[in-house]
Amino acid sequence: MCGIIGYTGRKNAVPILLEGLRCLEYRGYDSAGIAAAGADGIVCMKSKGRISDLEALLEARYPKLISHTGIGHTRWATHGAPSDENAHPHGTGLVFAVHNGIIENYAELRVRLKALGYSFHSDTDTEAAVCLIDYHYRRLRDPVSAIAAAVRELRGSWALGILFADREGELYATRHESPLVAASEDSGSYIASDITALLDHTDRYIRLDEGEIAFLNADGVRVCRMDGSVVEKEVQTVTWNRDAARRGGFAHFMLKEIHEEPEAILRTVGSCTRGMLPEFDADRLDWEAVCHAPHIHIVACGTAMHAGLVGKRFIEQYAGIPTSVEIASEFRYSPPIPAKGDLFIAISQSGETADTLAALRLAKSLAMDSLSLVNVVGSSVSRESDSVIYTCAGPEIAVASTKAYLVQLTVLYLLAVRLGFANGNLSEQEAQTLVAALASDAPPAVSRMIARSQEIRTVAEKIQKAEDVFFIGRGMDYFLAEEASLKLKEVSYIHSEAYPAGELKHGTISLITDGVPVVAIATSRALYDKMISNIREVRARGAFVVMLCGEDFPEPETIANTVIRLPALPEALMPLPAAAAFQLLAYHASVLRGCDVDKPRNLAKSVTVE
Repeated sequence: MCGIIGYTGRKNAVPILLEGLRCLEYRGYDSAGIAAAGADGIVCMKSKGRISDLEALLEARYPKLISHTGIGHTRWATHGAPSDENAHPHGTGLVFAVHNGIIENYAELRVRLKALGYSFHSDTDTEAAVCLIDYHYRRLRDPVSAIAAAVRELRGSWALGILFADREGELYATRHESPLVAASEDSGSYIASDITALLDHTDRYIRLDEGEIAFLNADGVRVCRMDGSVVEKEVQTVTWNRDAARRGGFAHFMLKEIHEEPEAILRTVGSCTRGMLPEFDADRLDWEAVCHAPHIHIVACGTAMHAGLVGKRFIEQYAGIPTSVEIASEFRYSPPIPAKGDLFIAISQSGETADTLAALRLAKSLAMDSLSLVNVVGSSVSRESDSVIYTCAGPEIAVASTKAYLVQLTVLYLLAVRLGFANGNLSEQEAQTLVAALASDAPPAVSRMIARSQEIRTVAEKIQKAEDVFFIGRGMDYFLAEEASLKLKEVSYIHSEAYPAGELKHGTISLITDGVPVVAIATSRALYDKMISNIREVRARGAFVVMLCGEDFPEPETIANTVIRLPALPEALMPLPAAAAFQLLAYHASVLRGCDVDKPRNLAKSVTVE
């Protein structure tokens, strides 16, 4: 879960590396470093902390450093605490590398390499990989052969950017289960974990596939297999405006991305409908078979898993297909016994989530049909699935996912309607009515919710000093409560938990004391009376109740301390404006508490390690 950048060409590499690291800082930000080939050999500078700490160190020690080839790294620690020593790049003097992923057999490699005379200066797994490449390079004297020999001995996941001190103007890269792209333009060639780091230079790129090795110089990129045979790669073009990856005048990316939600919903609906009926480009999917699937298994992590829980309700309501939702990291340890025709759905914003990718591979080994819902074209999950539906959120830079969640809900809603129409559970008119409501009513409702940001800020002011917050809901609202709780805790660091409202009296209500905030989500009229009873229970114990409810729900002010009324919508669409409301609540609480909104502590955006 780290960010990699590399450049070789005719321009000074140092500012390119630093700016690329700033674009990738959402992938990890506990330390950073660069290795740059200069007049006196390779200069390696690294520092615990943010990119600004690295810049200050470079300015102090190498204020006029000029280089035409270099690699950079911003880290999210896995092996070894954040420190100057554990920061990347790691090097031997002859070989320097940056790494995203985990080398699982690093300990045994260290033992072997120490016996060969290598010494280690960090606690990282990466250093073992660098020394192993060094060993093979000294033996074979060919970079591609050395990299191939080394990675054949590695177990785990990696994206590696590699410099050889005696190969001026050359940059090498390889990957296995960790994302990496390469690109070139007139002034040079680049590698990066994410195309967002390269948008100032080019909008055309290639994705490295498993086990491929890229050789880059000022004139371009050449990709080969482990045996040295050349691979012709398809050049892809970024489909969104590069300004979308910038803050655009907003104080934080998270706030910007919340404001982009109405447009993202519209864009997603437009890409997934024809004539007010769901129509997907998932052309490898046998819809005739899928609409009669005996069971659907949705597997995802974090926010995507919470979207899957809401999607389960959509699918069961509209398509009548039994659906289960499982956390990807647990899926492999209690794998299902699939029936013939079962469908596996993987949901991942990045398409690189390691646990989800591992679950997908298990599902394929069990001969399950697979469909992925992802935001990134050409990502690992999308390529390995039988079929894919893209969520069209555009780039999401803030670590806390916001608009990706809403477009995942949108796609799941449309998928449920598509399945229900295909299997006869819904008539054509019913399906068109449901899609029309989503297309015409939901985006304006989300916009109206976002326009009340200052109102929600006043609510955040009332909970910002709380040590604990509880979210409650019934039915689909409980699934929304799960995501609302995650958002608050990840960006504001307030401890929060979500519970089905009816479960509070079975133990958890013992934690409710005077002034403890309880956020009650009530979007279902059918369950409203039950929710009122649960709210009265916590009010009787002194809770400070914040209630999110429908615009026309009766007299919520008589039972809650403060009320956020949601725009009127069909019940199935209420999660969309509700999500915008609790995202803004988390955002404002984070700002009021002085937290780093876009880069919460200990977190990274793309979770590419298990």
